[in-house]
Amino acid sequence: MSSDLDVFVGNTTLIDEEVYRLWLDGHSVAEAVARRLRGGVLEREGTSVAVLQSDTRDHYRTFQMLERLLHAPPRLLQQLLFQIPPERQALLVQRYYAFDEALARELLGKKLSKGTKKELDEVSARTGVGIRSCRRQFDNFKRVFKAVEELRGPLAENIQQLFLLPPPLARDYAAIVFGGDSRFETGKRRLQFLTFGEGGACAQSMMGHWSQGALAPEAAEPDGDLPKSFLQDLKELKVLVTDKDLLDQHKSLVCSALRGKISVYNEGGANFKALSRALVNVGGGLTHARDVRDFFVDLVIEPCRSDKWSPGDLRLFLTGGAAAPRNLPGFRHQALWERYMAAITACLLRMYHD
Repeated sequence: MSSDLDVFVGNTTLIDEEVYRLWLDGHSVAEAVARRLRGGVLEREGTSVAVLQSDTRDHYRTFQMLERLLHAPPRLLQQLLFQIPPERQALLVQRYYAFDEALARELLGKKLSKGTKKELDEVSARTGVGIRSCRRQFDNFKRVFKAVEELRGPLAENIQQLFLLPPPLARDYAAIVFGGDSRFETGKRRLQFLTFGEGGACAQSMMGHWSQGALAPEAAEPDGDLPKSFLQDLKELKVLVTDKDLLDQHKSLVCSALRGKISVYNEGGANFKALSRALVNVGGGLTHARDVRDFFVDLVIEPCRSDKWSPGDLRLFLTGGAAAPRNLPGFRHQALWERYMAAITACLLRMYHD
């Protein structure tokens, strides 16, 4: 009995995207084979279970050898052992560093320490993300954090250059690094509505308006920490609520601009004072670590949800409130107020909705 065997030899490393996804999700070889079988691969390819098992094991070995290069993506481009086309290299990197938003939301604001890693079993159960995938994503977050924490310049650009990530993904990682640096408290029950997209967008807005790169690009300082001088300057804004004349004038300007436009206008006096005082006090307290941790509670829960502002009314109030101090005689911090309110407005409108 004889059989024919065709052999093909090449030096291009073949990447099966389906198997790569299964490997990234943390499935074992046996689990991956079972999932491929349920997907009908035998019928499509006209092969046997034995060949499918061998093929899956071979891909897994390749991915395991590639993983050390994926920890530092520029090395993947420089190495010669694996002949992988550039577009495939980009795909490998992007998918390796992609993350589940449910997991990122759990870790937003937390220190990426050994203690946090020990909690990943519970996080996996809550989010439905496999434990192996949780650990890989956690290690990615920590690796990026360590690589950029001392670097000067914009966080997102540094991450993009070091890890060859597409800009949107690099910005998401920058938000995670910034949130971890700031230790935002996002685990409270009252903040369970907050998604990673909302928290991440808020962090990006703060970096975009308040970071050293935004304030003085020529200084090229790290963006992970907000400049102490800027946070100290924000205390000057308290004059808007401590000076009775300025407070009354500000209130009059905003209420006049909003008359007939918002549903809470009849209660505008009380609501204006509560929200205006809260906005000013949030900024004035950012020099204290505790107030930074409570940023989301102090900004969204207390002034907005407690007084039951609608998103539409809030948008009108914020745009009117930010513009009004331009016309306040004796108020010398218009530019500072507008920069501060630009980030606050973006944060509130992204987080506070129906």
